Amino acid sequence: MENWDDYRFILALSRYGTVRGAAHQLRVTHSTVSRRLAVINDRYGAPVFERIAGGYRPTELGDQLLAAARRMEQINYAANRKQRAQGVGEAGPITISIPGVMGQFFLLDALDEFSRMYPEIELTINSGYHFADLDKSEADVVVRATSKPPEHLVGRKLFSFYLNYYCRVDYLEKTSASDVRWIVNSRDPAPEEWIVKTPFPEAPIGWRLDDFLLRHLAALQGRGIYRGTCYMADPDPNLMALEGSEPFPWQDIWVLTHPDLKNTPRVKLLMRFISKVLTEKQDLLQGRYKVSQ
Repeated sequence: MENWDDYRFILALSRYGTVRGAAHQLRVTHSTVSRRLAVINDRYGAPVFERIAGGYRPTELGDQLLAAARRMEQINYAANRKQRAQGVGEAGPITISIPGVMGQFFLLDALDEFSRMYPEIELTINSGYHFADLDKSEADVVVRATSKPPEHLVGRKLFSFYLNYYCRVDYLEKTSASDVRWIVNSRDPAPEEWIVKTPFPEAPIGWRLDDFLLRHLAALQGRGIYRGTCYMADPDPNLMALEGSEPFPWQDIWVLTHPDLKNTPRVKLLMRFISKVLTEKQDLLQGRYKVSQ
C-alpha cells in the first residue's frame, strides 16, 4: 500500500460495508470512494472487495490488506497519543469529555475556573453521552458514569450518583389520581419493572423521551412524574421528590485517561481538579442537597 489514505479507505469500506457509509465516515463523496477503490484494485491487479447484496465485503486479498491496515491504524493512534503527551510542564492542549447534563448543571463553571487558573493550558470541552474513544485521541480525559469502563484506562472511581422520583411541585395538586402519568426513557426496555416499586405503581406511561434533559424539562412543565438525577432536580425549587421516595444509587462516576497520558502533567492536573470538584459536590450528586443547605 503506497499511502495511509489507501488504508483509510479500505478500513472504512470494510467497517461500513457500503460506499455511502464509507463516504460519510471519511467525509468525502460517493464517487471519491468508488474511484479510490478502482485505483486500489488496479494497483493490485485483483479485486480487494467484492459486491454482495447490499454492499461490499473484502476478498481474500482484501483480508490481507485489512490486517496490515489495522496494524497501521494502531501505530497511527499510538503516535497521536505520544504527540499529545508532549509539552513543557503544565502547558499545552487538553481535551476533556463530559456528560452534557453534568456540564450544564455544575461542571461548566468548574472548568471555566480551571481555565482561568491555568491559562497556559488550551482546554477543549466535548459534551455528549457516548464514551469518548481515548485510544483514538477523541479526548485526553473522560468523566463518565458507568458500571464498567474500558479495563485498560487508568484513573479513579469516585462514588455513585443517585436518582429519585420527582414531579413539578403543583403537579399532584392539579392532577387527578387517574390522570397521573410517568415520563420514561424511550430506550428503557422495561420501565414497568421499576415503576411498580415507586409511590405510583399503577400510573401509566404518558411520555417516552430518549433525552435525559428533555425528561427533566417535561417534568418541569408539569407533564408527569419521572425518575431523574438528584443533582438536576433537588436544587430546582419547581420540582419536588415524590412523598415516600428515597434517593438510590445508580452508576459510579469515573475520571479516566489513557495509560500513555497518565504521567502528562496537565492531564494529571486536570484529573485531580475534576476529582476534587466532584467530591465537593457529593452531597448534591447523592441526594443530600436539601439536607445540607
